[in-house]
Amino acid sequence: MDKHDVIALLDSLYDMVSEAWGVPLGNDKCIIEREKALGMIHDIKTNLPTAIAEAKRLVAARDEFIGNAKREAEALRKSAEEKASTMVSEQEIVRVARARSAEMIASAEAKTKELRRVASDYVDDIMRQAEESMSSALQTVRSAHSAFSSAESSAVRPETTERAAEKQE
Repeated sequence: MDKHDVIALLDSLYDMVSEAWGVPLGNDKCIIEREKALGMIHDIKTNLPTAIAEAKRLVAARDEFIGNAKREAEALRKSAEEKASTMVSEQEIVRVARARSAEMIASAEAKTKELRRVASDYVDDIMRQAEESMSSALQTVRSAHSAFSSAESSAVRPETTERAAEKQE
């Protein structure tokens, strides 16, 4: 047994009292070695302040360890919350970007469709105008051809009449 271990000294004192012989006619009394018991009690009193100081030091060390663990846990919790917040923000940014992208694509497709419609209408209008111009030009050419043909016919007949008259003379 360690002479400085208070718990061991208390255990030895307890064993000494519990194993001591009882006194006749006194069930709650016993005989123990006075010097040995007093020596143990003296050692306990001597070592108790040291043991209490050691216990206080251990409690303080434990409290410091727990405090550090709590601070570290709090730091980890805050870090996790910040990362989660960042991830949520990034996800929100991605969601907004995707939504904006979808809007831009839809707008571009709508504008493309409208431009195609306008271009098609423009081409149809130009073609219609070209057909009208060509039809008008063809009408003018036909009129000119008819006029030319009529003029040619008129010019040929008097000449034919004059030739016939010349032949007859």
